Amino acid sequence: MRLDAATLAEQVAKVDVRAIARVMSLIENRDPVGTAVLAQLTPSRAQASVIGITGYPGTGKSTLIDQLITAYRRLGQKVGVLAVDISSPITGGAVLGDRIRMQQHADDPKVFIRSMATRGHQGGLAHATGEALRVLEAAAYDMILIETVGVGQNELDIVQIAPIVVAVVAPGLGDEIQAMKAGLLEVADIVVMNKGDHEGADRTMRDLQAQCRMVLRTVAHRDEGILELIAVIAEYRRIQDLNGSRCGKTTERLVQRGATSGS
Repeated sequence: MRLDAATLAEQVAKVDVRAIARVMSLIENRDPVGTAVLAQLTPSRAQASVIGITGYPGTGKSTLIDQLITAYRRLGQKVGVLAVDISSPITGGAVLGDRIRMQQHADDPKVFIRSMATRGHQGGLAHATGEALRVLEAAAYDMILIETVGVGQNELDIVQIAPIVVAVVAPGLGDEIQAMKAGLLEVADIVVMNKGDHEGADRTMRDLQAQCRMVLRTVAHRDEGILELIAVIAEYRRIQDLNGSRCGKTTERLVQRGATSGS
């Protein structure tokens, strides 16, 4: 049965997971009903923490997010995840499905995970990621994690929708850190060197610390450094709330980036 926009919006507000998924599908398919639902959604009074997580392929972003979900759930937080994947050349959908990655959380009613296909959209996000974020905010998720597709340093759309951006890197980058300085590292609030038990980790940490304001070391598959990352994210959120800078920070970062690239 096809529900009307008002009913779907009401169900989203009640955190009906099936309705949330249906609305996101409508939005991705550019269905007018999806647009109508968005117009009727009201953001929760408790403002969600929106965290963008970006980085090169192979750095362990999904493993890191998996551990963040576990840690936030232990803290009693309701977690929403928007994971952007490349599109299937056959179906046009996301190559990796919701239950393939982060499977241990699939049956948790307080965790919602959505894989979104890029469908040719550039910048690391899907065309409907921003709208999907509005749906999760209306459903009053406490933490919303947005994982970019992971194809390179031009994934900068994330700064337009996430007040806090985490860039995930791995040991062995060497001279690539200088090139990344013009892209991912420049817009990141927090840099995480994952796979911190690999060869070359100490050197990479030194190189990153010379370039970046905040660098943390994690070994996500061992759950090492995750609580420290959560503490730093919470402190960034606290400072932003005190300064009233959550909305303006994106513009500031983009202006700084433009000034740097033009010099």
